[in-house]
Order: sequence, then C-alpha cells, then structure tokens
Amino acid sequence: MQRIERPFEATTLRRKTGWLFRLLRVCLTALILVALAAGAGALWLRHAMQAQLPQLDGDRRTIAITEPVTVQRDRQGVPHLSAASLDDLIAAQGYVAAQDRLWQMDMMRRVAAGEIAEVLGSNFVEHDRIQRVLEFRQTAERLTASLSPQDRRLFEDYARGVNAYIGEADALPAEFRLLNYQPRRWQPVDSVLIILSMVQTLDEQWPTKLSRETITKKIGPTLAADLYPTGSWRDHPPTQAMPDLTKPPTDVPPPPPEEDESFQGVADDLLQLRAALAPSLGTANSCRDCIAGSNEWALSGAHTASGRPLLSNDMHLNQSLPGVWYEMDLRAPNFHAAGVSLPGVPMIVAGHNEHIAWGYTALYGDTQDLYVERTNNQGEYWDGSAWRPMDRDHETIHVRFGKDQELDVLRTNHGPIISVLVPHELRTVALRWTVYDPQFAAGMPIYALNTAGNWQEFESAMSKWWAPTLNVVYADDQGHIGYQAIGHIPQRPGGLIGVPIADQVHEWQGVLPFASLPASLDPPGGILATANSRVTPDGYPTPLSLEWASPYRNERIWKWLASHEKMTRIDMLALQTDIDSELNHELAQRFAYAIDHAHHPSARLRAAADLLRSWDGVMHTTGAAPAIVSAARDALWPLLLEPSLGQDWKLYEWPESAYVEEQLVTGKPAAWLPEKYPSWNDLLAAAVSRGLDNAHAPLSLKNWRYGDVHTIALSHPLYGMIPFFGWTGISPRPQSGDTTTVKQVGRAFGPSQRFTMDWSDIDASTENIVMGQSGDPVSPYYRDQWPAWYGATTFALPFTPAAVQSATEHTLRLTP
Repeated sequence: MQRIERPFEATTLRRKTGWLFRLLRVCLTALILVALAAGAGALWLRHAMQAQLPQLDGDRRTIAITEPVTVQRDRQGVPHLSAASLDDLIAAQGYVAAQDRLWQMDMMRRVAAGEIAEVLGSNFVEHDRIQRVLEFRQTAERLTASLSPQDRRLFEDYARGVNAYIGEADALPAEFRLLNYQPRRWQPVDSVLIILSMVQTLDEQWPTKLSRETITKKIGPTLAADLYPTGSWRDHPPTQAMPDLTKPPTDVPPPPPEEDESFQGVADDLLQLRAALAPSLGTANSCRDCIAGSNEWALSGAHTASGRPLLSNDMHLNQSLPGVWYEMDLRAPNFHAAGVSLPGVPMIVAGHNEHIAWGYTALYGDTQDLYVERTNNQGEYWDGSAWRPMDRDHETIHVRFGKDQELDVLRTNHGPIISVLVPHELRTVALRWTVYDPQFAAGMPIYALNTAGNWQEFESAMSKWWAPTLNVVYADDQGHIGYQAIGHIPQRPGGLIGVPIADQVHEWQGVLPFASLPASLDPPGGILATANSRVTPDGYPTPLSLEWASPYRNERIWKWLASHEKMTRIDMLALQTDIDSELNHELAQRFAYAIDHAHHPSARLRAAADLLRSWDGVMHTTGAAPAIVSAARDALWPLLLEPSLGQDWKLYEWPESAYVEEQLVTGKPAAWLPEKYPSWNDLLAAAVSRGLDNAHAPLSLKNWRYGDVHTIALSHPLYGMIPFFGWTGISPRPQSGDTTTVKQVGRAFGPSQRFTMDWSDIDASTENIVMGQSGDPVSPYYRDQWPAWYGATTFALPFTPAAVQSATEHTLRLTP
C-alpha cells in the first residue's frame, strides 16, 4: 500500500535535513579555516626561518670588534676566522657562533641553570628543580669569579660578540619568535654554565650510587658484586704494554642497611629521577648501554704510511638537532687552532693547532660521594666536631603558563642535600662534588691548551684541568705521541665505595697529584688508545673509579691497530666506523648451543640457532643474526633480574653491564639461574624466544633484518612537535653497529664527530659532525654533513691560509 506523507512529517524532515546541512557547512568552513590557518602558520614559520639566515658575504659592521675580522666559510659552512688581535678573534667567534646557533646556546645555558620551564612550561619543572638543588648557577658564578684575568677577558670578549649579534641581527632565530621571548644578554657565567653541563654529562655518578645501594639491599652484597665489577681481564690500559689477563679484585660494597618499607618507594623515585635527568631537549635516548664515552688513539710514525703520527678521536654522546659541536678555525697573531667548539664557549675544545693535536675520551673518574648526614630535631647536622645549622638558599622556578614553584635548597659542609629529590628517602643525604670546592675547581686552562706547542706545555695546561675527568691522547709535529689522564679526583684514604657513606672514615683529603695520574709519552709499541675502559695499570695504588666501560671497543681497537701497518687516514676512518662485535659473536654461539640443548625447542628457535651459529659477528643492517642476538640480549636482563628484584630490575645500569652479561652467560652461576628454568640452556633459549616475540620478528627469520629494528632517528626539539615540520629531523633509518662495536651507536646516540689529524699533511686532516653547522633548517648547512656521517665518509678541514682560500665559498668581512 502506498504511504501517504503528511504535511507535518515533511516539514519535520526538511527541518532535520536543513539542520544537518547547516552543521555540515559550519564544520566544513571550520576545517577550511583551520587548514588555512595551519598553512599560514607554516608559511610564516618558513619565512621566519628564511629571515634568520645570516649574512655570509660582503661587509657587515659590528660593535663587537675594534679592527676588521675576515670570516671565510668553506664548502661545509665551517667558518675560518682571521683577526689582527686575539680579543677581536674571540669576539668574532662569539658573533659567528650566534649567527648559526643562538637559540641552541640559549637553551644550553637554561638547561644547565634549571631555567627551561620559564620558556617551555611545566613539563620541565622537575628538571629545573634538580638543577637548582645541584646549585649549578651558584657554582658557575664562583667558577667565573675564579678565572684568571686573561681567561676572564677572553670569556668577556666572547660574550661581547654574542651580544653584538643579538642586538644587530636582522632577525633572531625563529624559535625565539615562535616561543615569543627574547634572549637575555650573554655573560661569561653563561659559557661556564655550558661547560658545567658537559661536566655533568660525563662525571655524574651519584644517582648510580643510590641505585646500587637499593639493588644491593634487595639481593645482598655477594650477588651485587656480580652486577658491579670494576674492570675486566679484557682491559688494555694505555700505559701497559700487554693486556692484563687476570681479573682484578672486585669492590664489594658494605652490607646493606636494615630492611624497611621505604626502599620500594625509593626505587620508584630513582626511576623518576633518571627520567628527569635524561636529555631534556632533542631526541631522548632509551638505550640501556648508551653511556657517554668515546674512542681515541695515536700512532707513531712507525705504524703509518707517511712516517708521521696520526691521531683519531670520535666522541660518543646523545645526539640532537642541532648537534653538540660547532666546527671552527681561529687565527690571530700567536694563536691558530681548529677543530670543534662548544656553542657558547670560547676557543677550541678538541682539535689541533700548528704544533700539537689532542682528543678526548671520558675517564669516568669518581668525583662525587654521597654522605648520610647525622641530624637532630633542631634542623642541625653534625659536622664531625659540632652541631651546625644548614645553609639555606631560596629558589624560584618561573613556569610559563603556570604557577611559579618555590624551593629551599639546604646545604651542609659536604654539599647540597639531594635527598629532597628522592621523596621516599628518609635519610638526609648530601652530595660532595669536586666542582663545589674552590680548592679543587678553579680556572679553565682552555687558552693554555689551545696555544701549547709541545708536550711540556700541554702537560702544564692539563695539570690545571679540573673537570670533566678525561683521557687525552696527543700527537705533535715533532713526531711524539702521548697519553694523559686529567681531572681532579679526590684522595680517599678510607677507600672508594659505590654507595652512600654513613661514617667519617671516607672523608676526602685533597685530590690525587697530577703526576700520579696515568700517563705515557712515546711508548715503545708506538700505539696509544683508550675507549672508556680501565686505564689504571696493574698495581696502581689508588682507584680512580669503580665505573669503567665494558672493554670490547678498546679491545677491538688495540687488536685492529696491532694487526695493521703503514696506516693512512682512510684506515683511521675504517676503524672509527668498524662494526665487528666479538661479544655479540660469542653470545650468538652461546644462544645457539643453548637452543640445541634446551628441552623441546620450537622449529622457530632451531631456525634462529642455525642463523646464529653461521654468523661472523659483524653488525650489518641487512643481517638476521644481529637482530636475533640483539633481541635475545634485551630479553635476557628481565629474565635474570626480575625473579630477585621484581620491577626494580629497571634500576640496574652499569657501564660494564655488557661484560657482566658475558660473565653470567659464559660462567652460568647457579645463584643466578631462576627457579623456573631447569638449566641455563633453557634460560638462554627462553631469552631468544621472548626476544623474538618482543621484537615482533617475522615468522621466516631469514627475512628479518637488523636494520628493521635498529635505527637512528633525530628530531628538532621544537619544530619536531609541529605538524608538517617533520622534515626538520631525520626519520628512522637502518643503523649498523651497536654499543659493543667501535662505531658505538643507539637510536639517538653515537659519534658526535669524527676527527683524524695527519701530521704529514695538516690540510688533509679530517673532521665532520653529525648534521651540519647551522641550527636553521632552511640553511644549506643544516644537514649537509649527514650523508657523510651516515655513509662513513668525511671531509678535510683546511688549516693553512692557502688551503682555506682554496676551499672558501663565502667571505664576510666584519668591520668596526
């Protein structure tokens, strides 16, 4: 029967339809407006990036200098500065660094001082709180006041150049405009803050001491000793002719404190503290073994094709956009040095001058102790002879779009009370650190290093270096090579322990004399190398650290260099990018054997074993075996630690954890075998099985590729959060190697630069950084060095005036 539509029904239908169409039009209009606004915003930001590009050619007047300074940029945009006086040279250095890296410089000083929340908001309050408790600004101010008159003048010259650029630039970096704030004037203390931030990166050990105490409390000192070795039989100290083949005594911490329920809360606090101490800007790095370190070596002419020394250095740090280093070549009367600088800091940090070359690795010298203070109900502490009130500083953390945070920082004669950063910690714990003590930390011998002309002058400069603690290799134009451990490390007559101290036996008595630190000049073997593992020779009377890196990179470097002759710069780059892993090769064989002998392994596990046993240990991106062994190793740690530590297993970090893993897998101690597994073979087979599941490995393992799961990716800290601006970073791409290879890498971690000095041809010496010189994504020098870094090639860094002139693509003349 035909339906008859009534008039009121038709009217209702038309009203509903009309309302829907109107809503649709409103939504469509809103979408169009949003798209237009986004497009306009993107165009504005691109225009702002374009507007900030610095002048590279012609003449530019500036108040920073008193006489003209020439700035020649080579094919990679590296500035080669030539000035008539040292003061004008350093002022121009500050000006040019600000041209390319001003926003990064501002962020670096804010990260160190704990002033990030002021511009980026409440997500950074906890980071700022930590830095305020650690008293970074007060420490930087004291250090600035301790500079010699000459060094103070150079730091002021640099600040004058930065401030001239801030005041004279046609447009400041787009990040300032996007965040709607202006940079403060630069001061010498800002440069010192950036230096302190690097010291923190390389020498901070106090969180590990708290974590170690918590883990020791749960599992006891015997098992904890297995997790926290000090050195290994594989170590090859640079001052020792042959590797030490005996395992050194292991430090055993004192018995753990009595059980109390607060320790579970402390463990959670420490995990949160670790997250807050992680890199705050750029791409955070979650790699367990990605610990700041480096490779370095020096060869005498007896091992090189030219008969002249070669020196190589690649420093391993968390990677960011822009990168941590800024290449420069600085020339004035009686001064000429080239290499990498820290943006915001005057002169050259690592590189060479006309007579000497130098490079660094982290020493991991222990410059920090935690002291459990004895307190009373009056808020006083016992200083060893009397009750004293704690010093108190009030801090205000300014928070953008939020409420300011107020904070009182308490201090004893040891240092600031850091237990406030661990809310469940019931004790009053103070941090003693050499940087706090004016007896230990004063002055900065950067100028003396940059102008040293021989080993004696180099040693004189290094004797005044207080932090960070470093290994330095040396090579000069007279054919000498050398090694020196540097930095002020406390003398501890009571011994060095890796947990908080609750007695008066472990007080410091000055620092170790410079002459007592490991050193070597022109060793008979003609080879010197370090890679963060133990550098103290057998019988060394005083421990420098409890935390050495795993020995595999250092061991590989020594073996590789000893097996080659007539080496060239090409060979040096080949070693810097070497991806052979003896540890992973050994573990692959152990995993394969375990699967063969486990109870009822699956067909998939047997296929994995076949791939592992036929592998050569090279961590190529195209191989399946590297992916399998990497996944198995990741899965093994929770299988080992969770039964005794529960979720607190995540607290475990140790620079030698890879060596610990080798010792446990090869030694198969019964005390570490979880009860649910009948044998170590079953445990290791389970690690492979779980690792494959966790990594979502394909059913056909032979089609799996290491590069599918092991990648590198970098993101700009600000632009990377804006839609359609992902192009400012590096999208994930396959990454060869891992933390046990000479090319030590993680997802956002690895060599921050690669340098080789060739004393047979100073202009052929090479240097490259990860991305490029500029911090502006539309600059041709923003990522132009990335293909070389990723593809294992490099660039010459011209040094002599003739070579610089030949390589010059832009010339800017700064005039008063």
